[in-house]
Amino acid sequence: MRKVLLGLFGLVLSLSAGEVYATFNVAADKNANLAFDASGIVKSVKYDEASVVKKGEVLAYLDNSDIKATLDMAKTALKYAKADYERQLKVRSLIDEGKFDQVAFKYEDAKNQLEYAQAKYDKTFLKAPFDGVIYEKDIEVGDTVSGMMLKTVFKLQSKRERKLVLEFDQKYHTQVKIGQKFHYSVDGESKNYEGVITKIYPSANTQNRKIKAEVDAKDFVVGLFGSGSIITPETK
Repeated sequence: MRKVLLGLFGLVLSLSAGEVYATFNVAADKNANLAFDASGIVKSVKYDEASVVKKGEVLAYLDNSDIKATLDMAKTALKYAKADYERQLKVRSLIDEGKFDQVAFKYEDAKNQLEYAQAKYDKTFLKAPFDGVIYEKDIEVGDTVSGMMLKTVFKLQSKRERKLVLEFDQKYHTQVKIGQKFHYSVDGESKNYEGVITKIYPSANTQNRKIKAEVDAKDFVVGLFGSGSIITPETK
């Protein structure tokens, strides 16, 4: 009986939790520096700092009247090239093959020209790549932008979704695993939180001998600092 109790006691010890101390910084889950991939004069700026935007919404656009005219011309050219192609297709067996090839080439070329003009036109609009909030803006109506020298004009981050970027001592690299709980608090707050390790970086920092990991979170102000404990199996 005594041996059984000792065995059970040893099992409880082996299953008891250990703690690995870690510090963290709060970062946005998504973050993007946005710039125009086209050249021109800014015609409209639709949002400012702290604006909440949806994916695909136009944040600003350039004066594109000349590109719009080119796009309209390309649409007209395609319209008539297609009509000519369809007419020739009906009598293909009665006409010279070379002549038909020329008509087919003009039709395909018109489609390509329209696609190219549409792409140039689309580049004059700067759109949000995901739902988020603008936290920095460096653009005004009348500014000149260049697609050859990209300049960040908006900085966008996810509205609520955050990640805690943890750092812990490299000597615990075999103990810390994805899925383990992280108990933590933000500097200056008394409230305690709990999260789960979602990512472990594959290398250690050679300067401070730390390894990074990530924990999903929400609503914290980006840039906050904190600390906590990763709950791991006891190694002793």
